[in-house]
This record gives sequence, C-alpha cells and structure tokens, in this order.
Amino acid sequence: MELIPGYKYIGFSVVTERRELISGEAVIRTDIPKLNQEKAMYRRNRRNKLWYRQPRFMNRGNKKEGWFAPSIDHKLQTHMRLIGKLKRILPISDVIIEVASFDTQKMQNPEMSGIEYQQGELQGYEIREYLLEKFHRKCVYCGKTGVPLEIEHLTPRSRDGPDTVNNLAISCHNCNQKKNNLTAEEFGHPEVRKMALITMRDAAFMNTVRWKLTQLTGSEHTLGFITKKNRIAMGLDKTHVNDAFVIAGGTDQIRTLPFTITQRRRNNRSIQTNRKGFRPSIRRKRYAFQPGDMILHDHERFSVVGVHNYGKSIVIKGREKKMDINTKKVKLVKYGKGLRFTAQFLSPMKKVGILGS
Repeated sequence: MELIPGYKYIGFSVVTERRELISGEAVIRTDIPKLNQEKAMYRRNRRNKLWYRQPRFMNRGNKKEGWFAPSIDHKLQTHMRLIGKLKRILPISDVIIEVASFDTQKMQNPEMSGIEYQQGELQGYEIREYLLEKFHRKCVYCGKTGVPLEIEHLTPRSRDGPDTVNNLAISCHNCNQKKNNLTAEEFGHPEVRKMALITMRDAAFMNTVRWKLTQLTGSEHTLGFITKKNRIAMGLDKTHVNDAFVIAGGTDQIRTLPFTITQRRRNNRSIQTNRKGFRPSIRRKRYAFQPGDMILHDHERFSVVGVHNYGKSIVIKGREKKMDINTKKVKLVKYGKGLRFTAQFLSPMKKVGILGS
C-alpha cells in the first residue's frame, strides 16, 4: 500500500503483483480553524458572564514537544484513520508514505543544496520540485503557467552567482533569454529576490506531520521527486492516485476505478435556538439519526440529509424524491461513516488496463 499525505488531499493505492486492488483520493476537511474560532467565541461569551470568577491562568493549552495545532492534528488523525480502515478490509503487508516533495534538511544547508547536488540518476528533480512548489509553478517574471519552465539564476553564474536555492527561481524560456546576464533587480523585478529569500515554513511543517505519521504507523517512506521521475518515465498523468500507484510498485498491473473519499462530521454538539424565542441551548444528546445515515422507508432506501424537531423528524432523499418524515416510520439500514467512499472515473493513461467495478 502507498499513501501520499497532503494538506487538502490524500492519494492512496493498494497494489499486488498482478493488479491494483483499491485506489482513490481522500478530501480532507478544511473547516477546523473556523469551527475552533466559533467554539472559542461561545466559550468566551459564557465566561464573560461569570464576572465574579477569579481569572485562571493554569488551564491554558501547554504546547509540549510533539504538539500540533488542532487543524493539523485533525489531518494527522485522518491519515491514520484511513490507513487503519484500509488495513481492516485488505491484507496489507507494507505501507509506504511519501513524506515530502524534497529533502528540506538538505535544502536548508546552502553547501548541500546547489544545482550540482543531484546530477546522477535523479537529474535535478529535487531542486526543480522545490522551486516549482515555492513559486507556484509559474514564471516569476511574466507569470505564465502551463509552459515549460527553466531553473534560472537571479544573479547569473557569469557574475559569480551561487547555486544555492536563495539565488534560484523558475522562469519561462523567453524571460530567461531576455534576462541574459542581468540580475533580477537590473531586469526590473526586485520582488523576485524577496520571494526567493522566503522560507517554505508551511511545507516544512507539513513535512513534520508526514514524518510523525511514518513514525506512528511504522511505515517506510519515500520522497516526491523520486515519484515524479518514475511517473514521467511511465507516461502517467499527474494525479494523487497515479503517484500512489507508482510508489506502491505499480508498473503494468490492471488498474481499478478510483474512489473519492469525503469526510463528514459525526455526533457534533450544535447550537440551536428555541422557536419561542428563548435563549440558545446546547444540544448534548445524540439523535437517533444523523445526516448521511441510510434508512428504509416503504421498502425503498433513502439517505438522511437533515434532522429537526429535536431529532423526531428527518429529511430524507433518494433518487428524485425528497421528503420530511417522522422517525417512527423509518428503519435504520446503516450508519453514515466519517469517511465516505464514492467511485469516480479514471483519466486516460498509458500502459495500464482498466478493471471495471
């Protein structure tokens, strides 16, 4: 099994010698910071009403070693839940995780991160991937995207410009030729130098999470620039699923239709206002049905899309029908899960077969 962790998406693929058993892309929730802000606002409002209470300073969150922000910790837990779910349904022997697109430790050391750092089999894939991600895959001078991009020295080598990453950028061929042996400032783009000096803290932080994930699951690891080289050699398109297939050892195995996995909040405490105008109250009781559950009504299956009337009525939807009904008239078939699988179609690829579901 191979897993590609990410900030918004997770690619995964389980491969045997003959075929790909399952693959897909999981969409990670991004609403955790907003929800935490709302929670803090409600808590602050409640505490402000307790004017007689002495301030408390010992109940603050302690940021100990290994602590992650709630939003990042949620992403880490999502990765672990997905790995655990796949292990429960398939006899997986090995797990390989792509921990980073490039080696950030070597990038931080100017003596080790020159353009000559990889001139062997990998042919500079690591330094190029770092620059592509840093400058958002567009020319730093004209802003073009979707064109071949070249590694460019802000201070030319003919003028003793170093090969360190803070002197490198990405530009299209035309801009690279026009710039010739001028510096970025002389070419009229002093802002590019400032961009080159900015460190990729977000990428480094996510890399830390990936390493933590590898440590917690006892998995093997690889780097993204190696994946890119192998994927291009196989002639596959750039997708999370294809990257996962390549790292899992995929070559000419029969492919499956990939799944799209979405997340849904389960058993949340939500604020609700009484219809008669009384103050808001916090719902602490879990209703019998939740959005996403599958139920049976009149010998037909429906999915729950809403709950109201303190859990006594639900809104159900199936095919083209949508209705409001009392919970006494339905029967539960299956609870909705936090991770939900939905099939999707593969884009055209080379050298692979398609196994229909």
